[in-house]
Amino acid sequence: LPMLTVDMENKENGSLDVKNSVENGRPPDPADWAVIDVVNYFRTAGFEEQANAFQEQEIDGKSLLLMTRNDVLTGLSLKLGPALKIYEYHVKPLQTQHLKNNS
Repeated sequence: LPMLTVDMENKENGSLDVKNSVENGRPPDPADWAVIDVVNYFRTAGFEEQANAFQEQEIDGKSLLLMTRNDVLTGLSLKLGPALKIYEYHVKPLQTQHLKNNS
């Protein structure tokens, strides 16, 4: 619970102070995300339970962008269904977007 309050504070500060460079309290480029940003991203996406695995494995934005399908399916000890969705609908698109923005 204390973590949730911190998140809310970050969100408020983020949206008030730097509206353009921060989305939902996270830097726009996933490479700049801290572990908590990755966790909050997946919580917001509806993967409450799975988000904790990213925290346990200390996956920050840079690590997230390096993850392979196999890393997501086996490295995080997630159930197969959610793991597939996380990779296909979140990790892969974030990687694609990051490459587009930085090429």
